[in-house]
Amino acid sequence: MLSFILCAVALLPARAEPPRIPVLDAAAVPHLGPAGREDYARFLLQATPRAFALSPEGAWGWAAALPDAAATAKRAVELCASWGGSDCRVYAADLAVVWPGMESPAPPPAPAAPVEAGAGWSLVPDGRFLWQGPKAARGAYVWAHGRAAGGQDSRGSQPQPHVRVFNNAGYDVLRFDRDPSTDETDTAAEWLKQTLRTLRAQGYDRIVMGGQSRGAWNALQALDVPGLVDGVVAVAPAAHGATGSPAWAWALDDLQQVVRAARSPRARVVVANFARDEFDPDPDRRAALFRSLGAPRVGALLFLDRPQEVTGHGGGADARFTLRYGTCLLEFIEGRAADCG
Repeated sequence: MLSFILCAVALLPARAEPPRIPVLDAAAVPHLGPAGREDYARFLLQATPRAFALSPEGAWGWAAALPDAAATAKRAVELCASWGGSDCRVYAADLAVVWPGMESPAPPPAPAAPVEAGAGWSLVPDGRFLWQGPKAARGAYVWAHGRAAGGQDSRGSQPQPHVRVFNNAGYDVLRFDRDPSTDETDTAAEWLKQTLRTLRAQGYDRIVMGGQSRGAWNALQALDVPGLVDGVVAVAPAAHGATGSPAWAWALDDLQQVVRAARSPRARVVVANFARDEFDPDPDRRAALFRSLGAPRVGALLFLDRPQEVTGHGGGADARFTLRYGTCLLEFIEGRAADCG
């Protein structure tokens, strides 16, 4: 399916310069040729723990999301050596440059304490991402996890890879964590709106709300308050269970209510919907409802309707989704892109 877009507002201000953080500077990495620098840029989209190793001959290798930092570094060095590198060493680990003579620690970490919390929920700065604070950051990206069908606790789970694109461009990243025992859809939406008001009061110039599955559904619910968010990235929105759930009987009616309630004429909204999603009761009818979310309900809509690259409810977590659409999501939310075609 092709991207679908509706626009009705002026573009946002021109792009600010990204933060000058050494680990983000692919041009500064020694020994690498163009292909290596391109792969280093892909490395910067990976979850932590992560490590990028290279050799004086220009060989490289990287690893990410292994059980611990030591295993990740070991694997990166092994991969570098497997491509013919001698004396392979780790250049970057997580958010820091550790190459001898070029050491640059990560910037000051995110605050350890929640920005706000209540019974069953919290808004938590994520220390696995670069942090600048409301006065220096380009904006805040709030990520909401899904609600696992088996009741597993998703608090603390790392946001999807496309969030790194926003973080690398200067957005602080915070998680909207919920206790599965109290995580009811409409209740969580009210918690979320409270936290977004707090962030706005702290001085963030731009607030982007993103989420997966139930988190994405809550993100769309935040559009019923004008000015609460500047952008939404809703990945596979769902709130009614997987195939066979009795709640599917009213799932489309509830989605229609969420769409009709939206009244954020300055917000730029992305919805990503995937083929073969076991949480989608009617792909074509849901697609029609998502398309109706355009102006005047929101300022601009980018609907990624069943893109070919990935499928399934977890398609947004696939690296191919981020490589194909990550930069475009940032460009669209900030008003510099019309679509992802």
